[in-house]
Amino acid sequence: IVAVGSICFNPLFWKILKLTRTEYRNKLLTRLAGGNSRHGCYALAAIIFSIGILRDWLFKLSLKDQPTLDVLSTPAVQALATLFFISGNILVLTSMWALGFTSTYLSDYFGILMEKKVTGFPFNVTDAPMYYGSTLSFLATALWFASPAGVLLTVLVLAVYKIALMYEDPFTSEIFAKRERERAVKKQ
Repeated sequence: IVAVGSICFNPLFWKILKLTRTEYRNKLLTRLAGGNSRHGCYALAAIIFSIGILRDWLFKLSLKDQPTLDVLSTPAVQALATLFFISGNILVLTSMWALGFTSTYLSDYFGILMEKKVTGFPFNVTDAPMYYGSTLSFLATALWFASPAGVLLTVLVLAVYKIALMYEDPFTSEIFAKRERERAVKKQ
């Protein structure tokens, strides 16, 4: 139950509970960081990273208390788990590399925008490589520990990420569209 709560809490905390939108509209974290938007973004990054580590630890801990399924203990499934773990981490790490530190941690909500949208790898493979890469890593862990409960928790991870994307994608698109409209007005 604790793992389920942590899985649901993390992305919903900064998306649906509007922490990032509050920052965008009211500059709450920037004000708490003495008016420095980068420092506010770094604080959010520390929060996101820390609760992510806690979530991952709770997930792994919960798998140890669950029954295993023999069909998931085969060498083929272990190989698949390894492939998913490597693939998931490639998606996460290369997206962090392509975005840079601040953009990885939602800098656009702080008014720190990249010059243009990243379209190269891994964003040319999937529009949300961090979310899908993370999901693959959760699935890999569940399979590695032969945990059917872990597989079900992975489905929950994916569902929560999909819900978060329903909020994140349109809002982020609007942030960039607003910047382009403002640039167009300045050129006139």
